[in-house]
Amino acid sequence: MMSQTILALDASTEALSIALLHNDQEYHFFDVCPQQHAQRILDEVDGVLKQAGCDISDVDVIGYCQGPGSFTGVRISVSVAQGLAFSANIPVVGVSSLAMMAQQAIEQGAERVVAAIDARMGEVYLGAYEAVDGLAQLGGEQQVLKPEDVTNPFADAVAVGTGWKTYPELLTSVNGLEDMTTVTLPDSRYMLKHVAKSVELGQTTSAANAQPVYVRDTVTWKKLPGRE
Repeated sequence: MMSQTILALDASTEALSIALLHNDQEYHFFDVCPQQHAQRILDEVDGVLKQAGCDISDVDVIGYCQGPGSFTGVRISVSVAQGLAFSANIPVVGVSSLAMMAQQAIEQGAERVVAAIDARMGEVYLGAYEAVDGLAQLGGEQQVLKPEDVTNPFADAVAVGTGWKTYPELLTSVNGLEDMTTVTLPDSRYMLKHVAKSVELGQTTSAANAQPVYVRDTVTWKKLPGRE
């Protein structure tokens, strides 16, 4: 079987990242650029494709970050993936921002990971992951919680993401956590293995069915001043 060409993109947090797997080589863009995602994402996708010497028509599947994260950023991730996939008539795979951070930690040697993103409004998005055949596998469900409700389901785990930076007291109040400061924001290069696995299992979907996963009830979601 020939290797798949996978394009992955994420605009769900302050970071914008694009990754491409083509001819078994990885190409990558990552920048922390709050509120510039909509203006930059298509140019950066084009730049990564040019690095690899390929075109969108050469891509077999597009991975996109489905959230949780910034309301606006998640919508950008979904809509750009949809637009590109429609134009090239290719399938898509949604991957969690929390899973991407957990995957990065696992590839750096972690076995169990608790990923948390600052959800604003005094809450965090939280997911607990375990390495299974080298992939981050979610235990239970992703949640949105007040800091005082955060727990660690493992005897020991590493903590990744902005949630622990916003509420640093949690690293000492929640048992069994070790701060992995190298992993703060999701990066689309750690989506590639999850997309490849979904392709292998036949778990892709059409562009029309790409959906965000906000975790928080969007009816009660409110934009904070100066926040996306």
